Amino acid sequence: MTQISLTEAQQHLPELIANLKPGEEIQICQNERAIARLIIEPRTTRKPRQPGSAIGTFTIIADDEEHLEDFCDYMR
Repeated sequence: MTQISLTEAQQHLPELIANLKPGEEIQICQNERAIARLIIEPRTTRKPRQPGSAIGTFTIIADDEEHLEDFCDYMR
């Protein structure tokens, strides 16, 4: 585990985060005492989407294009 001072962590936080690998940890110290740990959260893996998996979750009652007229200025 890497140890750095609080001052160094404040100055280089974006670089520390960018270079930290999953499972790696940086201990932040102040006055020779550990006060915090910087840990990268592992990326969660999503299950692939399956065609048709949302069938039956919502119902379209009627086609309604009238409400789109309110957005004509934005759709140009």
